[in-house]
Amino acid sequence: PARGDRPAHGDDHAHADPHPRGGPDVPGGYAMTAPSQSSPSFPSPPGGFAPAPPQSTRRGVEAALLAAATLITTLSFVLVEASQEQAVTWDLAKYGLAYLAMFVVAHAAVRRFATHADPLLLPIVALLNGLGLVLIHRLDLAAQESARYLGTDAPSPDANQQVLWTALGIACFVAVLVLVRDYRTLARYGYTLGLGGLLFLALPAVLPSSLSEVNGSKIWIRLPGFSIQPGEFAKIALLIFFASVLVAKRELFTTAGKHVLGMDLPRARDLGPIVVAWIVSIGVLVFEKDLGTSLLIYSTVLVMIYIATERVGWIVVGLALLLAGFVVAYNTFGHVKIRTDTWLDPFADYNDTGYQISQSLFGLATGGMGGTGLGSGRPSQVPFANTDFIVATVGEELGLIGLAAVLMLYLLFVLRGVRTALAVRDSFGKLLAAGLSVIIAVQLFVVVGGVTKLIPLTGLTTPFMSYGGSSLLANYVLVALLIKISDAARAPVVPQKRGPAGPQIGDAPTQVVKRP
Repeated sequence: PARGDRPAHGDDHAHADPHPRGGPDVPGGYAMTAPSQSSPSFPSPPGGFAPAPPQSTRRGVEAALLAAATLITTLSFVLVEASQEQAVTWDLAKYGLAYLAMFVVAHAAVRRFATHADPLLLPIVALLNGLGLVLIHRLDLAAQESARYLGTDAPSPDANQQVLWTALGIACFVAVLVLVRDYRTLARYGYTLGLGGLLFLALPAVLPSSLSEVNGSKIWIRLPGFSIQPGEFAKIALLIFFASVLVAKRELFTTAGKHVLGMDLPRARDLGPIVVAWIVSIGVLVFEKDLGTSLLIYSTVLVMIYIATERVGWIVVGLALLLAGFVVAYNTFGHVKIRTDTWLDPFADYNDTGYQISQSLFGLATGGMGGTGLGSGRPSQVPFANTDFIVATVGEELGLIGLAAVLMLYLLFVLRGVRTALAVRDSFGKLLAAGLSVIIAVQLFVVVGGVTKLIPLTGLTTPFMSYGGSSLLANYVLVALLIKISDAARAPVVPQKRGPAGPQIGDAPTQVVKRP
């Protein structure tokens, strides 16, 4: 019965229920109003339920977490300055204010263009970026101290450049949120982005070594005033390409082949995508001497194929190809053999090829469980401590506890990305979100594994923390895409408006049709 109406069949006990199932102040319950001649009755919503409360966007939670990240970053700067016995100067305030302003802009962009996005993604990135900036500033102070001791000119601070790269990264982040209104449109340009990614990836290999080679790897484009790593942007373009192809050709990849040892191995003619990824990875390894990027691209594509097909056979074939490629590369190319031999015994050539990994292990051992404290260690003894080996800096000054906390932040970011992949409604979004999350996880595994001597060194940077512009810009584009997908996954479903419905077929009268 409608609100205030007397039920049929003389049931006068309905209005005397001492435990009504709801009321005007109980969301989702029945609104019970006693009939009255003086007060009009109000029609109830369809089904007799009160309307559901509006869904919270959790943007307030995001703002609070960003404020906490700003506080942690600022206190870390102060601790570094105190440990180095330096006064708190305007330079320190400059870093803090720049950091705050940049992420206020990022939060405003998310609030405007991705209202329902996951509230944890941006604060996690902000905290990792802030901690990386603190460690880079700490290494700048060590470089300045060393220059004063040697009587040479102090180098320009890398932290200033990192702030600039972060600002450009936030600009790219906002641009993606504004321009990519619907991430599903990217699937239309999958082949174009795939071709562009391959060209970006191959460009350093065809350039002269004077324009592309740094520390033995041809992965750069060195221009007057700055350098760029095109492979960082190529990996995102290739992710979009593989996601679009796997969605369009999923039935082809799930076709069963031979059944061996309880597994359905794919047919030989269906191995195209994984063979292409293998060839690209081997090409990068051979011509650019970049073990890290080749391993990153191949592993991510392999995981995406498994997610799309749910067949273990693809993993078996992929790992077999990876092992075969590594054996061939080890016996054919000298730089792969050197990396492998250094990994097996870094102290055999301590003063040359094994020096970097040896110093990294010494630093991690010095840090121990609780670390030496921010500003109190000697992380500058490790070559490239602010780029490839910033994880060793974290382990020395923050110890195993601090390094585990940082790794937990990355783990939480990856888990939220995977949760987005599970929640989004379209297949392309699922695969793209999973790929964007997996590539961060694989990159972190490769970096930490190399620093701790779990696997051979690869030369990859730690996402959001290491010094460098290309990695930071590409990773902020990655975060923007993931936030866009998260916004679509968490947004409430808006029912489509329909015109006035005609009589339902069940309510239509029965007619007898006679043949003429």
